[in-house]
Amino acid sequence: MDEHKMPITVIGAGHGGKAMAADLGARGFQVTLYNRTYSHIEVIALRKGIVLLTEDGRENFAPIHKVTSEMEEALQDAKLIMVVIPAFGHRDVAFQAAPYLRDDQVVVLNPGRTGGALEFAQALHESGTPHRPIICEAETFLFASRSIGPAEARIFRTKFSVPVAALPTTHTEEALAMLNVAYSQFIPAKSILNTSMNNMGAIFHPALTLLNAGWIESTLGNFQFYMEGVTQSTARVLEVLDRERVTVASALGIQAQTAREWLYRAYAAQGDTLFEAMRANPGYQGIKAPNRLQHRYISEEIPCSLIPIALLGRQYGVETPTMHTIIHLANIVHGVDYWSRGRTPERLGIQGMSVQELHRYVKTGER
Repeated sequence: MDEHKMPITVIGAGHGGKAMAADLGARGFQVTLYNRTYSHIEVIALRKGIVLLTEDGRENFAPIHKVTSEMEEALQDAKLIMVVIPAFGHRDVAFQAAPYLRDDQVVVLNPGRTGGALEFAQALHESGTPHRPIICEAETFLFASRSIGPAEARIFRTKFSVPVAALPTTHTEEALAMLNVAYSQFIPAKSILNTSMNNMGAIFHPALTLLNAGWIESTLGNFQFYMEGVTQSTARVLEVLDRERVTVASALGIQAQTAREWLYRAYAAQGDTLFEAMRANPGYQGIKAPNRLQHRYISEEIPCSLIPIALLGRQYGVETPTMHTIIHLANIVHGVDYWSRGRTPERLGIQGMSVQELHRYVKTGER
């Protein structure tokens, strides 16, 4: 397939979506950028592109073929659809996109967090659409990136590899054949259960934000989140969270990576402890903390990462007391009940399934 002729749509123009659209555009792909709020992409439309600051310090102007806030227009030519929005928006995007999706399209959630592909597929099922695009979820986002202006983006670091799986698993190879035209870093994962349970955002984002709440509010995030916000004590909390995640994965028949193993694979960051590995990661250098507590590190990761892991633990007999503590603190700080907003087994379409039934559904797509 001629890469310059493959139409790619990026859904979302935040930190990640803007960076991915710019990276693709700079490399000659025909990119359509969609954002539901047109005012957020109006400058990009006027300039017909995005200025991209790459990790080696170069500035490139990346042309963007089409900029739109209309879902039908965004999807009409696309072969590959890269969804790069906070995971709490996946269900809404599925319903909005359902009338316009086709069977020959590949939809990739970047990343899916925990249960993203399951939730997206369940939403399409509820919408009644007869079309079944291949739905994939990436284990993590390919870039460490930030939006640095209305039509500017910066990529700090590109991960060496990112596992991706399709729902059903039998379509992973077909999806990767298209995805690898754009990014060779995407590699096959065993299943979406693996990508969901190797969700490192669940470990690195919400607890670290809450444990640094005072510093974030007093400085408006003016410190390096991973270099200064990670201390021996905060890292120990992350390690306990990580053990709970790995234990839930084991109950699902999944051998999950530890957070320390993931840092080595994704960034070649080494260390005898999680604290040492995080501090040794060059990809985290220069990344500031959130400038407020009303941030996706809590509003996304609690309902779309920690809650589904905790509820999967409950469904399959694993206790997760540390996750429950972090969720409880988030509920207090934000004054909401994230349990009522989270990805429950019912919203994922897997309530009451045995482990064997869950694996069968993930492999074949048959409920």
